[in-house]
Amino acid sequence: MLYFTRWKALAIVLTALVVCLCAVPNFFPEAQVKTWPAWAQRRLVLGLDLQGGSYLLLEVDANYVKKEKLDLIRDDVRRVLRDARIQNTSVVRNDAVEVRITKEGDFPAALSKLKELPQQIGGLMGSSGQRDLDVADAGGGLIRLTIPQAAMLDRMRKTIEQSIQIVERRVNELGTVEPLIQRQGSDRILVQVPGLQDPTRLKELLGKTAKMEFRMVDTSVSPEQAQQGRVPPESDLLMSASPPPVPYVVKKQVLVSGGDLTDAQPGFDQRTGEPIVSFRFNTSGARKFAQATTENVGLPFAIVLDNKVISAPVIREPITGGQGQISGSFTVQSANDLAILLRAGALPAPLTVVEERTVGPGLGQDSIEKGELAAYVGSILVIVFMLVTYRLFGVFANIAVAINVAMIFGLLSLLNATLTLPGIAGIVLTVGIAVDSNVLIYERIREELRGGRTPITAIDAGFKRALATILDSNITTFIAAAVLFYIGTGPVRGFAVTLGIGIITTVFTAFTLTRLIVAGWVRWKRPQTVPI
Repeated sequence: MLYFTRWKALAIVLTALVVCLCAVPNFFPEAQVKTWPAWAQRRLVLGLDLQGGSYLLLEVDANYVKKEKLDLIRDDVRRVLRDARIQNTSVVRNDAVEVRITKEGDFPAALSKLKELPQQIGGLMGSSGQRDLDVADAGGGLIRLTIPQAAMLDRMRKTIEQSIQIVERRVNELGTVEPLIQRQGSDRILVQVPGLQDPTRLKELLGKTAKMEFRMVDTSVSPEQAQQGRVPPESDLLMSASPPPVPYVVKKQVLVSGGDLTDAQPGFDQRTGEPIVSFRFNTSGARKFAQATTENVGLPFAIVLDNKVISAPVIREPITGGQGQISGSFTVQSANDLAILLRAGALPAPLTVVEERTVGPGLGQDSIEKGELAAYVGSILVIVFMLVTYRLFGVFANIAVAINVAMIFGLLSLLNATLTLPGIAGIVLTVGIAVDSNVLIYERIREELRGGRTPITAIDAGFKRALATILDSNITTFIAAAVLFYIGTGPVRGFAVTLGIGIITTVFTAFTLTRLIVAGWVRWKRPQTVPI
């Protein structure tokens, strides 16, 4: 156990040195670090509780999700029965779609067709056997289609997952560092943005659904007539986004949706100098947009965002290049925000801010100072204890613990991890765990010396026989840290990360670095007694 080849010793020293050097950027100002090469800019990010920032709790509109699902069911019902040439009337109630079959003789065929609509929850990989739709004969020529609770929960889960991805893209577009975005409960999303002291713009971005559609303006009726209640059944009465509100009658049919966009960038109109948003479609969107503009030359079409008309230009000529621009009463920031929203994609359901907190940097600084004080006091007590109890070997242990802590910060920096107050507690706890490993080794060496072994064989046996005990204790602690990471949220995860990394570095320093130091001392001194 005390023999190291030259290459093995060199590999251990280089590993410890390289990992420790990863922590160096944390000791330099951020502005200076940004001038370094990209690979050398990795550093620790302070969490919300240490540097302050914004905390938002968002709630997904469950009623909107359910209504949207019922509308989709109604459209599917109309399509299926239209293809089967079955006359019907369908209406969406609060919790169901009701279909009345006009001809009594068509009822059995209609019921049979509609019973083919339900799909297994989870798609092809679903194993629960439950369906996403219940189709039942309500009597009197009426068929009722309802959404089971399990299907509604599954749809909410998918909506939350999709919303988290879009919220993450929107927050990252703002240039924030290491935001924490995660699900909370069945219908809420937690957003923590360290360093962001004014969440107003963030709330505006997250509160917009950003559902953009390109639809034709209905010229068969004037807006004034539509406001009097004469809106065609296949059209909507929408208002303009910019004040004063101007009414538009817009067809419900969507020619191209925002989902076909591949990019959107803010810019300025070369003729007027006004802020605009340039956009580009994917191949499918470009083809649909070209077809729509070719077939409707001379007619106005509306660019609709969240059911408000941004602009309604007249199609002068076919647009076949797959790109265009949106102009309106934009400011530079509003054009930039719209571009961010379009790039990130539309939310599947509206989000509402149900809780908002802003943590000032003063509170974080106080936490840092108290955390540092706790770390210093704990470390000094551990160092003194090891020196008093194990003398020279206590020095070896203290050197290993110092390198251990440096390696923890190095690995956290390499991962661009976020350091929270519980994370600092995890590092302090790791110092105790690291010393505990050395204590087990040194006490084992003492036992071997009392058993009559020579100093060198006692040291060798101490490291060898303590290995199994230390591995068992560290593996069980690592399992607990892994469970905390996968089940816990927020600060609990921060504690789990530092604890888990600390266990890995502890095993490395205890069984390679400390052993290498002791082996070097043994080869140098050839001791007749062990100062332990």
